Amino acid sequence: GSDWLEVTRPRAERFATSLGATFDPRSDTAPEFLTLSLTPVLLPQVVDVSGFSTGVNYGCTSVRFLSPVGIGQQIRLGVELLAADPIAGGVEIGYRLTFEIRDVDQPACVADVLFRFYT
Repeated sequence: GSDWLEVTRPRAERFATSLGATFDPRSDTAPEFLTLSLTPVLLPQVVDVSGFSTGVNYGCTSVRFLSPVGIGQQIRLGVELLAADPIAGGVEIGYRLTFEIRDVDQPACVADVLFRFYT
C-alpha cells in the first residue's frame, strides 16, 4: 500500500473550493470525493507503469463510499490488479482501489477504475 496521508482541514477546504462548493470550517468530516481525488497522489506510490507515452484515466466502473473520513485522520491506498487487456495501441488496466483509514476496520472507499496506456 501507499504511505499514510493525513486528511487536513486546508486540503478539504481547497478541494471543496476547487469545485465551487462550500465547506463548513466547523465540519469534522472531509467530502467523500476528496478521498477518490487523491488517487493521482497515492497510486504512483503503489503502481509503476512504464513503457507507455500516454496514460488516461478511463473512468470508474464502481465506486462505494463506506466510511466517512474525519479531518485529521490518515488514509492510505491499497491496489489490486483486476485486468490487463490489450487495446488498439496499448493496454487497458483495471484496478480495485481500496482507501483504508488508519485504525478503522471498514475502508473509506472502494473503487474499480480503468486506465488506458498507449505506446
